[in-house]
Amino acid sequence: MRVLVLTAAIAVMGAFGAQAQDSDIRNTISQQFEAFKVDDFATAFTFASPGLQQFFQSPENFGRMVTQGYPMVWRPADVTYLELREEGGSFWQRVQITDADGRPHYLEYRMIETPEGWRISGVQILDAPGAAV
Repeated sequence: MRVLVLTAAIAVMGAFGAQAQDSDIRNTISQQFEAFKVDDFATAFTFASPGLQQFFQSPENFGRMVTQGYPMVWRPADVTYLELREEGGSFWQRVQITDADGRPHYLEYRMIETPEGWRISGVQILDAPGAAV
């Protein structure tokens, strides 16, 4: 009986841990969206991983990359969080972004955990579900 109770307790703690992780990852991405909406590239840059920060070197360079290469991220009309998956030690958060023209875009955010919390270490644009390859 004790083994069953312990097993159930571990499962419940794991579920809450996974929910907290999911929530923390979504919160990081959401805070970056909020910074982009007001052109606060300095704050948006803080949610990038140390590797991305080193690559772009400044919030201004980062902001140019986002506004020119990811306009749907810079000015989303709607954001829907889809599944979070772990693959090879990396966490990938799938996000559906609807742009100002009503077009959906699917992206995956690669997330890493740092001492300062979850950070975005890359974003890739995915083909829309059902799109021809």
